[in-house]
Amino acid sequence: MKTTAITRRLADLGGAKWGIYLRAKAMIANGADVISLTIGEPDVPPPNELMDVAETAMRAGRTTYSDGAGEPGLRAALAERYSASTGRAISDDQVMCFPGTQTALYAVMMGVAETGDEVLVGDPMYATYAGVIRATGADLVPVPLRPENGFRISAADIAARITPRSRAILLTTPHNPTGAILTPDDIAQIGDLARKHDLWIISDEVYEQLVFDGQNFTSPLARPDLADRVIVVSSISKSHAAPGFRSGWCIGPETFTAALLPLSETMLFGNQPFIADMTERAVRDGSTVAPGMRARYAARAIRMANRLNGQTCLRVLEPQAGMFAMVDVSATGMDGATYARHLLEHAGVAVMPGESFGDTITGWVRVALTADDTDFDRACDRIVAHATQFQTEDA
Repeated sequence: MKTTAITRRLADLGGAKWGIYLRAKAMIANGADVISLTIGEPDVPPPNELMDVAETAMRAGRTTYSDGAGEPGLRAALAERYSASTGRAISDDQVMCFPGTQTALYAVMMGVAETGDEVLVGDPMYATYAGVIRATGADLVPVPLRPENGFRISAADIAARITPRSRAILLTTPHNPTGAILTPDDIAQIGDLARKHDLWIISDEVYEQLVFDGQNFTSPLARPDLADRVIVVSSISKSHAAPGFRSGWCIGPETFTAALLPLSETMLFGNQPFIADMTERAVRDGSTVAPGMRARYAARAIRMANRLNGQTCLRVLEPQAGMFAMVDVSATGMDGATYARHLLEHAGVAVMPGESFGDTITGWVRVALTADDTDFDRACDRIVAHATQFQTEDA
């Protein structure tokens, strides 16, 4: 029997990127002493008070169908939050709720791109971006993110790749996998391009509340001159350590959300009311767990940089935000995928190859900062010991 074109477009985007993670998981299940620093799971559970809200709401009967755009209370809370954070008046009608950032991004992409179009994305990128773009029929146009620019996307590099087929620029700030944050000047220059070429700007801001001390976050949504073309997607998955609750949203122009509503209703008809109630509380009260995560992740990144940069041929690029740090392993003579396999098999530490996130960081790996301090420091010890075999006189 035949399958559709979308299945063929996504056929090569399956689990191969997660091979190291899956191999490590299997080794751990079989009793091996492996420390996994792979995926971005928060290192704490969701706050008890949020789970209490969800349970109370379920028992109160909040298990019925939802509004197609999302529950009114949650949409109002998000409108108030973004009005306060951007300094712009954001209305409830600009808000749509989805089961997680991933679903929000999929719906948004379906609303801005289609077959024959192009979407420009920084490379490296979050592993599912290729899928959400290809699902629309559009082509992904990678824009190299340069280490010498702190892995921040450059307006000049975007401009060099814009064609008459370009429809959108997909930004991630703070960035996964690198932890880079776009500056106000970066956003202004990208905004100029978007206006000049009539492009959408989609901004994935799921790590907004994991910005490290001394760093500043700016959203393109805060710029009035971009109000008609910016769409933000986010969720409580990272900020409130609640990825399993699958609660996210998009914020965009009213004309866009109105046009997207039939698609949302066709897909899922809103998120679950009891989870919406929990998310409303999360949005209104802020996160009790984000400050601790920010401090721990930043401290672990610094400790790893101090160990690896000083004692090995490896080089850690300290992140500005998020849950990960990038490590340049090119001095070992291996690409990221080969190094990650070697490290797992010979040192019992699992990290993600740079190749899982694009074509421009083949000599890098991504290290999750979410293991507890004891395991994280043990992993650093193992990485240092493992690297000694690659040392040279120059290193």
